Amino acid sequence: MTSPFSRPGAAPFTERTPRVVAARKLTRRAERDKTGRFLAEGANAVEAALAHAWDGGGTVHELFVTERAAAQHENLLAVAEEAGVPVSPITDRAAGGLSETVTPQGIVAVCALIDRPLETVVAAGARLVVVLVDVADPGNAGTVIRVADAAGADAVVLAGDSVDPHNGKCVRAAAGSLFHPAIARVRDVPAALGACASAGLRTLAAHGYAETELDRIDLTPPTAWVFGNEAHGLPAEILGATDLAVRIPLYGRAESLNLATAAAVCVYATAMAARQPNG
Repeated sequence: MTSPFSRPGAAPFTERTPRVVAARKLTRRAERDKTGRFLAEGANAVEAALAHAWDGGGTVHELFVTERAAAQHENLLAVAEEAGVPVSPITDRAAGGLSETVTPQGIVAVCALIDRPLETVVAAGARLVVVLVDVADPGNAGTVIRVADAAGADAVVLAGDSVDPHNGKCVRAAAGSLFHPAIARVRDVPAALGACASAGLRTLAAHGYAETELDRIDLTPPTAWVFGNEAHGLPAEILGATDLAVRIPLYGRAESLNLATAAAVCVYATAMAARQPNG
């Protein structure tokens, strides 16, 4: 495609251009919820967003790109052009305003929010679902979404007071995976667990003080893994509402595993068990 910087009379948008100003506001959750849009920054996220839109799963409203990024990612600009996505040139300073990182990549997509209603995300036939309860750190949430995607999970549910998955840090940590498994947000944690049960999923709560160890249970049935807050874990009432609390055995001297690591161990153990010849 022709570079947006070589079009006659096409001066790059600056940080004061109204469309850039409107996009900058999407770094705030209130504005994302109000407009139904969020920012996906970086080549991995933009590529996944465009593929998601191409498959009919979402919408990319606009692609902002600096001159340097345009030269580096000509293929993405070509995909955007073919998909009918407007490509707008921006200055480096404008890119800095759209980024929440120290070193902006210079390519940012304005996308429609990707979460869907709980009942459409957790449905009969699902075999592996991840439920995050009151998870506060967007980097952790994004990493768990990436793990769920890599393990072939059907869905990720962010329940209770969990972070917004469209948060910039979460989007970056997910590295494009935000657009792959189905995503739901729901305040009502019992409703999330109930949806999993109704879909025929066994609910397993990751709990560091559980009596049952991960390597002592059958991991082949369809499962929803439930993970709690980084500092406080799962509340007693949520632990009591799941089918079984499970802990990862620690063989060394570490006191515990962080949330993302624990999720990787549990989710992958289940995914691999389901793929065994007798699974």
